Amino acid sequence: MANKRVDEATGVETVGHEWDGIEELNNPLPRWWVWTFYACIVFAIGYVIAYPAWPMIDKATEGVLGWTSRGQLAQELEKQQQERAETVAALADMPITDLPGDEPLMRAALAGGRAAFLVNCVQCHGSSAAGVEGHYPNLNDDDWLWGGNLAEIEKTITDGIRQPEHDGTRFSQMPAFGRDGILNGEQISDVVAHVLSLSGKGPANAAGAQVFEQNCAVCHGPEGKGMREFGAPNLTDAIWLYGSSKQQVTETVYNARYGVMPAWGERLDPVTIKMLAAYVHSLGGGEDFIEEVAETPAVEEDEQAQ
Repeated sequence: MANKRVDEATGVETVGHEWDGIEELNNPLPRWWVWTFYACIVFAIGYVIAYPAWPMIDKATEGVLGWTSRGQLAQELEKQQQERAETVAALADMPITDLPGDEPLMRAALAGGRAAFLVNCVQCHGSSAAGVEGHYPNLNDDDWLWGGNLAEIEKTITDGIRQPEHDGTRFSQMPAFGRDGILNGEQISDVVAHVLSLSGKGPANAAGAQVFEQNCAVCHGPEGKGMREFGAPNLTDAIWLYGSSKQQVTETVYNARYGVMPAWGERLDPVTIKMLAAYVHSLGGGEDFIEEVAETPAVEEDEQAQ
């Protein structure tokens, strides 16, 4: 207080302190700022009374209006469910094999399946469904371990792959030919050479062909084209989940592979699984798909031309 003085240039009293010779004038706040500040105080008090504001142990104070963000979300979700109820009921009643014949319902299934895929499947198969070599299969190609029509894809998604506590799961097991001592090093080298020759990646190997016939043909077939009832892949094409180099194929034969997939029937409802199956089927390699939508315009054009 003793340091306060009136500034000669402005005629305004100083606040009484200074920094390196710089003093602060004790000018009053603008009137509009003061009233805005008071208005904010009044608004804050009203907000605390009307809306959730003070955090408690398991929730916030409810406020006299009873509004909560969770309640608003629940209302919006319920509204969405009501709007989708008719479509969901139709999907639930329709066998998945009949789905391609209903264009509007198929479009709805594809849209819902894509959304479900982005939530549940991209962690392994990727956002583009291209998979990860050595871990998860590419869903865009036309190579299917367990079958690629709508019903088979639905079955795979529902019951999963190699889920020991799920009775309906798809299950098979490749022997670890090297680790378990079924084949010796020379036999493994020969059969690897034969497997690579099946897809044109090397010359034929007669000894390897004999080893293959005695140990591998029971699952992969005599020509190596695979058997879907065992989830045994086709060894004659250019699609390799675990890699096609000599080293990678040797690792597969020596230690075997044991890929697993969750049984989504325990986590997702049947309609969501049906939509997922339709979406996966549409990615590029789906089998037995009837493209009625694409055929109709062509028929109309032919009739007009006649």
